[in-house]
Amino acid sequence: MSNIVDCLIIGHNEMDFVEYEKNIRKMGKDSGAYRDLNLSFICHNNIPHHASGIFNLLCKNSKTSLSHGESFSAAIAYLGTYLYRRGFTFDYINSFQDEKDVLAEKLKKENILTIAITTTLYVSVFPILEIVDFIKRRNRSAKIIVGGPFVSTQVRNVNAVTSTYLFNSIGADVYVNSSQGEATLVKIIDALKNERPLNRISNIYYKTENRSYTSTPVIRENNRLSENMVDWSLFSHRVGEYVVLRTSISCPFSCAFCGFPEHAGKYQTANVKAIEEELDSLGTIESVKSIYFIDDTFNVPMNRFKEILRMMIKNKTKFKWHSNFRCQFADREMVDLMKASGCEGVFLGIESGNDQILKNMNKSANIEKYLEGIAMLKEAGIITYGSFIIGFPGETSETLQDTVRFIEESGVDLYRAQLWYCEPITPIWKMREKYKITGSNFEWAHATMDAKTAANLVEEMFLSIKNSLWVPQYGFDFCNLFHLTNRGIDWGKIKNFIRSFNEGIKDKLINPSVTEVSAEVMNRIKNALILDDSHYSAIMTDKPGEEDDDLIIDFEL
Repeated sequence: MSNIVDCLIIGHNEMDFVEYEKNIRKMGKDSGAYRDLNLSFICHNNIPHHASGIFNLLCKNSKTSLSHGESFSAAIAYLGTYLYRRGFTFDYINSFQDEKDVLAEKLKKENILTIAITTTLYVSVFPILEIVDFIKRRNRSAKIIVGGPFVSTQVRNVNAVTSTYLFNSIGADVYVNSSQGEATLVKIIDALKNERPLNRISNIYYKTENRSYTSTPVIRENNRLSENMVDWSLFSHRVGEYVVLRTSISCPFSCAFCGFPEHAGKYQTANVKAIEEELDSLGTIESVKSIYFIDDTFNVPMNRFKEILRMMIKNKTKFKWHSNFRCQFADREMVDLMKASGCEGVFLGIESGNDQILKNMNKSANIEKYLEGIAMLKEAGIITYGSFIIGFPGETSETLQDTVRFIEESGVDLYRAQLWYCEPITPIWKMREKYKITGSNFEWAHATMDAKTAANLVEEMFLSIKNSLWVPQYGFDFCNLFHLTNRGIDWGKIKNFIRSFNEGIKDKLINPSVTEVSAEVMNRIKNALILDDSHYSAIMTDKPGEEDDDLIIDFEL
């Protein structure tokens, strides 16, 4: 065969929401998982839609649909570059759902040696099952390799019998169990290409003839980020307006609710020179408008962060950007540099408005510092999105009221409160006897609260908080907000859209018998999406074939 592709990398699978909602509903409508999801969608014409889905339904002729696939994958960019520099050929599918037809054509050619499925954003097995099934229906020759956080988490959390059952259910040929994994992927491809056995490769589970999987020793990889920055020239012909970029690996903190540092390994950062070269490479791609820096802690170390910002200002970097941000470390100089360098907004992992809960979480923060940081960001006109965890060990109705007051009084523009997810790989698990923790995931109890009570409190927050706007998280994440602004939609209209969408969620919470969003709420959502910006003309036309005379908004440049 000619034109062999050594590795086809499959990006994120944002599952069809109808199917996803159905799968979560099977857990029970009173389950923590479903109640959490229930705060992110409404039903229209008996079909569940998250906020992006409603936007896409009403704005069918807009330039592009809102989807995860709008942003170019950091995992694909990094892995593709890593393989290329080691002499291997690669191809990729950035978004599984958006590019199924393209993937089907690639699979028909039977010239693919391996297919790598990344799992960075998956908390359930369903998206992986869908990808593997799609591949096997169209290609039986390529070896399927699954790696990333989902695999490592499962290996740590379940016994050998359960992991073998899971691996067989997924149906991949090789699983990579490593906090990094790129060096292991190279070894797998090299062995398959040269018909060598896999048993000498560390960090893997590989299929044997009796439908079992054999594991090899785990040896931690240490791939230096500064030595493996992305070569964006490899992707310039397919990169769109939005790029995801990282400048560090892991996190220097050990928050008690978070298993990320345990998975990602020792914290490391790319040096400013390497970041500058990568941004310069991106600057040659005319389509790119905005960057999401996905570092878990972009502004730590503080001096390095300020150096990056000064470099961007000096070089007149053309991109707008947004990032995760620890506002307790903000100072006036930092915020001024952020604004001058093009910062649009920041995601704040605040988690609680109570100092004792923050101590329980090992957050290295206090309420006073949070308030100071948010005030500076708001003064600079930088959008603030606060994330909160409800029900962490030690939580009571009184500590929850402190969080409600914090959200109401801090001035944070947007927020999302989420039921605590109890993972055995997180530091708090080691203290489960102290806090009398039982259960796991979204079904748990501890000395001061249980998951059902916490879910009730989350819903009460959603219904009662007035001074900050709840963002329905699933399918409409932090990045989508800036994708809308880059379409020429101002913040006022975006907030009206979200607020109107939330009215539909409120209706079903207040009256559980409500299964369909009201015509009144749908009209509010439609009206919120009518643009009067000079970049667009909004043309209202009747949608054919619908009894409720739904309206489509047709954006024309």
